[in-house]
Amino acid sequence: MHPYYGSPMGWGGIVLMTLAMIVFWGGLLAVVVVLLRRHDGTALRILEERLAKGEIDVDEFDRVRKTLRSR
Repeated sequence: MHPYYGSPMGWGGIVLMTLAMIVFWGGLLAVVVVLLRRHDGTALRILEERLAKGEIDVDEFDRVRKTLRSR
């Protein structure tokens, strides 16, 4: 009997599996970044709309904008 060395996938399978994991985690990270940026932009856009409609004044706008950017 011979001892078992290596993987049944071979080097091609290992490389492909590694690339697939990099693509998966990179894609997941990209989705999270896009969602976080979209959320921040949405909050600021709503704040700007409220200022334009006259619902809030400039002082409150500046205060809330600083709060949003500090997060």
